[in-house]
Order: sequence, then C-alpha cells, then structure tokens
Amino acid sequence: MAIIRIKNLLLRAYIGFKEEELANRQDVIINMVIDVDHDNATKNDAIDGSYNYRTITKQVISLVQDKQFKMLEKLTQSILDEIMANKNVRFAKVEVDKPHALRFAESVSIELEASRYNPKNCR
Repeated sequence: MAIIRIKNLLLRAYIGFKEEELANRQDVIINMVIDVDHDNATKNDAIDGSYNYRTITKQVISLVQDKQFKMLEKLTQSILDEIMANKNVRFAKVEVDKPHALRFAESVSIELEASRYNPKNCR
C-alpha cells in the first residue's frame, strides 16, 4: 500500500451559478489522497505497473479547466470519479476549497471519499 498526497493544486475553474461566477474563472485549491497498490514501484523501482501521479494530476487539471460546474459538490465528485476510474486505486479522498466564497471566511471546502475496501475484510 502506498498513500499518494497531492497537496494544494491551485487551478482556475468556472464554479458557481451567479452571473459573475459563470463569466469569470475562480481559484480552487485541490487536495487529493490516493491509496494504491505500489508493489512494483517500491520493490523494483519500476515505472511499469505503477500508479502515475503526474497522469492523474493532468487529468484533474483538464477536467477542472475544461468544464463548468454550478456546485462545489459536483466538481469534487467529478474529480473523485476521475481518480477512482483507475482500478489500482483502493481509496481516495478529495477536498476542494473555494477561497473567499464567504465574506468572513478564508475558504469553503467540500471533502468526499470513495473506497474499494470490503468492510467484511477490515478489522
């Protein structure tokens, strides 16, 4: 098991439903935690069969920059779905912050997670 953490990925996204939000990209900060089977990378120092965090980061960048989202929840779920599409991912958690979304708050965030763990096998 290997935990990959991609921290503070700063992107610009069309996020929101107000007229100004639909017309202008806004900052979002994305944090991802991805649990993958990394035996080939850790034991053999080999790229083949390992999970490429650069690839998923590029996919997330493309997703966020190419689409428009009304809700932060939908954006977060779309990123999580993109990560979980890789069958080597056992667990993922995504948090998306929207800085300055509220007047007196630094940011608002949504955190979602998904797992392929079988609860019957966990202790």
